[in-house]
Amino acid sequence: MKIERMLTIIVMLLNRNRVTANELAQKFEVSVRTIYRDIETINLAGIPIISHSGNNGGFSIYENYKLNHQVLTLNNLSSLLSVLKDINSTVDDIELESSIEKLENIIPKNKADELKLHMEQIIIDLHPFGESLEQKSLVKTLRKSITQTDILMIDYRNYNNIVSKRRVEPMSLIFKNYTWYLFAYCLSKEDFRIFKVSRISDCYIENQSFERREKSYHEIRTLLNEQTIMTTIVLKISSIMQSRVEDIFNKEDISVLETGELLVKATLPEKEWLFSLIFSFGEHVEVLAPKEMREAIASKLRLMAEKYR
Repeated sequence: MKIERMLTIIVMLLNRNRVTANELAQKFEVSVRTIYRDIETINLAGIPIISHSGNNGGFSIYENYKLNHQVLTLNNLSSLLSVLKDINSTVDDIELESSIEKLENIIPKNKADELKLHMEQIIIDLHPFGESLEQKSLVKTLRKSITQTDILMIDYRNYNNIVSKRRVEPMSLIFKNYTWYLFAYCLSKEDFRIFKVSRISDCYIENQSFERREKSYHEIRTLLNEQTIMTTIVLKISSIMQSRVEDIFNKEDISVLETGELLVKATLPEKEWLFSLIFSFGEHVEVLAPKEMREAIASKLRLMAEKYR
């Protein structure tokens, strides 16, 4: 697109001393004549571009203008590139790839090594554990349906292992705790829902568009948080699990007993996964409170023991 090409030319000129017409023509796969027309349009828009003749000729932006509009530092660029590259490795998106290429092109060649060093100093790894090619392809399909605002038909398996067909209006993809989720309006349930992508076994995009609804994921998340029943649990955990305890719980929720054991008092959502969290500590944990959870744990342990008799 012409506008996109001109924007990229402007950013390149802001970050490089001089760029030739031939270089720009090769980059955008257009004629030199087209580049000259773009430069003229940019000049008419009020951005002062100077044309230099001779062996070291080319185009540059008037120096004072360039200094006043240099808003991205090398640190800014390295941070943006790090995040964009890692996000793109999980969704494989053409538009993101284009954004990455534009950012890389505006970096002066003499700064390439410095940029590489900056990007190695802070690494953001968003790859979920055990990510498969199948899930990557599914995420790509979901993103496509969101971008095109097309209705999506999915086969979804809920927490109770019941599979149902859902016709949904996809709104957002959420990456949380190394897991992908789809926020959508479910036409079957006539309400907003959050679907765990790993539980979507099949999906296809219908050739029917929809008008995006006003509510956002952030509004629904806040509402769900307000409706979530919370419970305060008290756990006594062996000191050999200290590193893991500190990975999971806030420091202010942890205290050390005279025996050296850890006492954890935390308020968490009252959901089934809470049992999984407790069992993950194995024989190193004891539930002290609440009484109902302690009894539920004891009941589950009896059922588990029966299987090994």
